[in-house]
Amino acid sequence: MNHETMTATILTAKNEQGYTWGQLAESIGMSPVWTASCCYGMNTMLEDQAKALCTTLSLGDEVARTLQTCPHKHWDKAVPTDPLIYRIYEACMIYGDSVKDIIHEKFGDGIMSAIDYKMHVDRVEDPKGDRVVITMDGKFLPFKRW
Repeated sequence: MNHETMTATILTAKNEQGYTWGQLAESIGMSPVWTASCCYGMNTMLEDQAKALCTTLSLGDEVARTLQTCPHKHWDKAVPTDPLIYRIYEACMIYGDSVKDIIHEKFGDGIMSAIDYKMHVDRVEDPKGDRVVITMDGKFLPFKRW
């Protein structure tokens, strides 16, 4: 089974059974964003996590095995056309240089890890319209001088 088939199988089961990413994440003891990223084929689960997810969704061993395979992390280089993904992309393009400068001011020369990383999506009530809060929490990795 390839990652595309795995993702389609998981999403079908999730939607037909009415699960949320939060509920699925709770069933394996991980965060909703990380759990969804594994199901979309962008991260890898440990065997016990993959089996627990597949038990929750009543999916077979083939899906569990595929959840444990190393992903090929590539995506189309085109600007996304989905409106929500585009806005996230747009925010990175508009504020990316500013965020980079501020990180360098506070930490020095380096990068934010997307391996030792957590991401949370929250909803905050606001009288002007509810707010989407996306928190990216990555370990700082300083560049080494040779």
